[in-house]
Amino acid sequence: MRKFEKISMSAFTKETGLTEKEYNNIIMPHRATENSAGYDFHLLEDLSLKPGEIKKIKTGIKAAMNNNEVLMIYIRSSLGFKYNLRLCNGTGIIDSDYYNNETNEGHIVIAIQNEGEKNVELKANDRFVQGIFMKYLTIDDEEQVNNVRQGGIGSTRR
Repeated sequence: MRKFEKISMSAFTKETGLTEKEYNNIIMPHRATENSAGYDFHLLEDLSLKPGEIKKIKTGIKAAMNNNEVLMIYIRSSLGFKYNLRLCNGTGIIDSDYYNNETNEGHIVIAIQNEGEKNVELKANDRFVQGIFMKYLTIDDEEQVNNVRQGGIGSTRR
């Protein structure tokens, strides 16, 4: 089953420092048109980025998906073209076992850098990234992987 959900209210206030009002105002990711591949994510609050500056943006969102799927996160094309904004990791990869992990419930956090020469100002509720669900393949002779995710970002180890 593929779906977006809000993280819990307690995790939201703890991780973002925002209030129940902002929690209730979260706009769930959605496609802009019938043929859009990406689900647009909206900012929870105003964002100001100076040239060269990096900010981690908390979305209040988590994503459930099937075991053979991944949610790939990309900057919206217009923000890359107009303002030279980039994701710090190029493309965000949200694995299916990130959902409801014990560290952060699967909270999707996105790091953006302003690689342009001007300040960029975005407003709360502006669309800033898009997520695309995709199936992935594995090799036929892969050794059995028995590792279990132990937490949030960067928690998988071999």
